Amino acid sequence: MAKQRKLLFSLTKKDFQVQAYRASGKGGQHRNKVATAIRITHPESGAVACAEEERSQTQNKRVAFKRLTQRPEFKKWLRLKAAAAEANYQDVEKFIEKQVDEQMQAENLKIEIHDEDGWKEIRDED
Repeated sequence: MAKQRKLLFSLTKKDFQVQAYRASGKGGQHRNKVATAIRITHPESGAVACAEEERSQTQNKRVAFKRLTQRPEFKKWLRLKAAAAEANYQDVEKFIEKQVDEQMQAENLKIEIHDEDGWKEIRDED
């Protein structure tokens, strides 16, 4: 039996900034006169990708989007966003704060000090 998938969140064109510009380098008049190069930015993750190899803006856009999805910043943001969505959190930062608070409970911490006798564990005797 196949595992059923559910949509956690979606991305639209509004989530990205797409800029067209003139490519530089060899390629003749077409390359120098037409804005076929593309730069795509995902502001939430800080990921940026560019493409200017192809002759058409559409092809460069496709290449730039593919590169953007491979960027480490975007992959990290995507994992955090998916985890927050799975836990029914709308705000990724609140989700992270909750996870950190849970992990920083006293039973999860081991505090040691170093003196002339070596390392000694400090225990919270409340």
